[in-house]
Amino acid sequence: MSAATITAPAAKPGAAEGRIGLRANLRHIGALVRRNALQIKQDPESMFDALLMPVVFILLFVYVFGGAIAGKGNQQQYVQYLVPGMMAMMGMNIAMAVGSGVNEDFRKGVMDRFRTMPIARSSVLIAKIVVEVGRMLVATAILLGMGFLLGLEIKGSPLEFVGAIALSTVFGAAVMWIFILLGLALKTPQAVQGMAFLVLMPLQFGSSIFAPTASMPGWLEGFTKINPLSNLADAARHLIAGEGPIAHPALITLAWAIAITAVAMPLAVRKFRSKT
Repeated sequence: MSAATITAPAAKPGAAEGRIGLRANLRHIGALVRRNALQIKQDPESMFDALLMPVVFILLFVYVFGGAIAGKGNQQQYVQYLVPGMMAMMGMNIAMAVGSGVNEDFRKGVMDRFRTMPIARSSVLIAKIVVEVGRMLVATAILLGMGFLLGLEIKGSPLEFVGAIALSTVFGAAVMWIFILLGLALKTPQAVQGMAFLVLMPLQFGSSIFAPTASMPGWLEGFTKINPLSNLADAARHLIAGEGPIAHPALITLAWAIAITAVAMPLAVRKFRSKT
């Protein structure tokens, strides 16, 4: 049986979306998560970005830019700085693929089929988020594995280490709602990718992910302070190092994640209902 033929369990006949109970909604999400996971199994090439992107990026930045930023021969020191920052980057890059995937599913008519089923519209999108969070965790695991090979040291406690991963995951999941909304609003996957590129580049490079911000021009340094990726990178960095201010950047990151989800999720669900 192909992944495209898997359907969510049906709710009671005639049940309106707003009256679907929590247990039924969870069953629908579970079935849709299984359908999306089977799609990945049948198309393993869709995992290439999650598997290869962390390897390419860490090698590129450590060995091409690491010497210039941290000084020749200090690449290991730069690894300690870079890897926690790149944890913040993983969610953003995986999120871009979510928007393109949703847009492609609409173009193929898959989403139209889901909308004819007696299931909560949000369950289709939540299932997408769940599977993409799994892909993001795979990418993060590979990133950390490469970091350990290049000399990364976890100086914080195991709980702080898990906290850094959890914080990156929560923020990454929140950002996915923005890209799902883009995928629903724009006409083609290419348009989604182009818009995502315009959003991602300033956020990623105008942050503390790759280099300290002290040497940046004043106007750019001001932007990095309000950039959520800077706060996430700094929080993850301090958690892994086991020292430094953690509460402030972590709380700012969580506040951004909550605000993004509160705004983008209902807009995405509404757009999913009305999209033609």
